[in-house]
Amino acid sequence: MNDNIINEAKRIEEDSTYSTKGHFYASQCWADTQLWLGVVASVLSAIAGTSVLAKYDNYSLIGGVLSLIVVTLTAVLTFINPNQRSNEHLSAGNKYNSLKNDARIFHSIKALECDDVTATKLLEKLNERRNKLNQGSPQIPKWAFEKARKGIENGESKYLVDKENEQQ
Repeated sequence: MNDNIINEAKRIEEDSTYSTKGHFYASQCWADTQLWLGVVASVLSAIAGTSVLAKYDNYSLIGGVLSLIVVTLTAVLTFINPNQRSNEHLSAGNKYNSLKNDARIFHSIKALECDDVTATKLLEKLNERRNKLNQGSPQIPKWAFEKARKGIENGESKYLVDKENEQQ
């Protein structure tokens, strides 16, 4: 088997590992943003509604200010749409994870069972999937990539069997 084919499949696996983790971190951040902004807007909305109904002038002023804050938070939620961004990153992360798994199975099992011509064709299909994912996925924020890189370097992406094999 041509080592270049195996090495390129391992590069696809590695690239997909970083992309998977980066997208998962970004997805979680956007999900947290959606949760926190939504909770704050809901709580302030309830307080504003209660304040407006109170009989004292000070409460009406507080209710008005809180209502403006709620409108602003709601506008921010609508504009940045953290729920959609979270879902886009989660979907991309899952697709990269699938590609990573397929690349690993290819270089550790399938490529060893076929000739170089067939292996090259299978590798080209993996690379086409990677290219499509790179073009169609949202950009991973730098902080998410750095967090993914640190996690990968600390062994977060390794399977137990791989860690055991390294120790032997």
